Amino acid sequence: MTAPPAPHPLLTAPVAATLARLAAPNLIGMLATTAVAIAETAYIGALGAEPLAAAALVLPLIMLMGMMSGGAMGGGVSSAISRAIGAGDIAYAETLARHGAVIAVCGGLAFTLALTLFGGPIFHLLGGRGETLSLAITYAGVVFAVAVAFWLVNIMASVMRAAGDMGRPSVVMIAGAALQVVVGGSLCFGWGPAPQLGLMGVALGQALTSLLSMVAFYLLLSSPRAKVRLRVIGPLRREAFADILRVGAPAMLSPLQTVGAILILTAIAARFGTEVLAGYGIGSRLEFLLVPIAFSVGVAALPMVGMAIGAGDVARARRVAWTAGAMGGAGLGALGLLLALFPGLWVSVFTRDPGVAAAAETYLRFAGPAFVFFGLNLSLYFASQGAGKIGGPLLAGTLRLIVIALGGWFLVSTGAPDWSLFALVAAGMVTAGAATVAFVAMTPWGPKAR
Repeated sequence: MTAPPAPHPLLTAPVAATLARLAAPNLIGMLATTAVAIAETAYIGALGAEPLAAAALVLPLIMLMGMMSGGAMGGGVSSAISRAIGAGDIAYAETLARHGAVIAVCGGLAFTLALTLFGGPIFHLLGGRGETLSLAITYAGVVFAVAVAFWLVNIMASVMRAAGDMGRPSVVMIAGAALQVVVGGSLCFGWGPAPQLGLMGVALGQALTSLLSMVAFYLLLSSPRAKVRLRVIGPLRREAFADILRVGAPAMLSPLQTVGAILILTAIAARFGTEVLAGYGIGSRLEFLLVPIAFSVGVAALPMVGMAIGAGDVARARRVAWTAGAMGGAGLGALGLLLALFPGLWVSVFTRDPGVAAAAETYLRFAGPAFVFFGLNLSLYFASQGAGKIGGPLLAGTLRLIVIALGGWFLVSTGAPDWSLFALVAAGMVTAGAATVAFVAMTPWGPKAR
């Protein structure tokens, strides 16, 4: 009689230690990506005001594509595959990987088509004019020409993470980050034998990195050693698409909520004057740099939760989710509290202007203590994707957007003092974090474990 296969290690390993072990390579990879963004900003800033403004117009769309392909649809792919692995069905997990790749191709083509047809009007609506508008259109044309590769990179990384392989995706991310910094700088400034292409050089560095990273991920996933192989030849099944889109499609709302909140807060900050707007920009930049911490924990929790749900161990899935929430909240909360007490540690890096510094320090004093809710929200969001129960965190994001929209209207209509804007930022974080905790606690994740 053949012995049953051993359970996947993520179904039995200690929760907290395993989360920390899986989160570490993700964090390193995300920090490498953040370093690339800083380096490219420095490159473009050296070119002058117009290239910097053009890149600023394109950046929100690049971020939106990243959040949709990596966090939203990538989470849907990881969720479905990890649940299949937990149920012991590797063949179906590989079927899901193929369907995820098809979705990635469609998503990438949609971005390429949209920016090709409507890039000009979009950047004009965002304020682009003259040479700035022309540079933005050309820059976006290069970057979004390879949107399919960008999507495939994020989806294939999600396939590997779903099987508990966090190390190799991070290695590809780090190598890609190093390549992008070198190639982008070389083509921007004409280092060595490279031509001097300015802003287009930076765009070509991004495009080349996406293409080479796509090839690297495909080679890893097509190898016989892959835990879940990507087999591009095979039938397509409606139920496989449904399993991915059941989580991935609703999760696409989350990036739109994030972008909407940023736009509202930025518009309100502008009404308080240049110093407050600049101070808000300095403070909000910290949020983006803190996201990798919570993202790393959340992405580590996602396959652990998904496998436990697939195996019918709902109690373990819950334990993983709450542990991830505590780790993400504690990590961001500690940093937020430190900067609330000593805001100069952050603010002095970006400005010497007394008015701007005062506004940024006020931001940190209000928002810093609320970062614990920011970490809770993000970590539990990814854990909920693993369970296939994304409705609660999405509703929490909607409540945050409502709080910010209504609160912003009240502040503007009543002529409230500028510090009230930063209190509103904190209120939005608290609302999203507390509501996510409540919804996750109330939402049933499946039948009771036997």
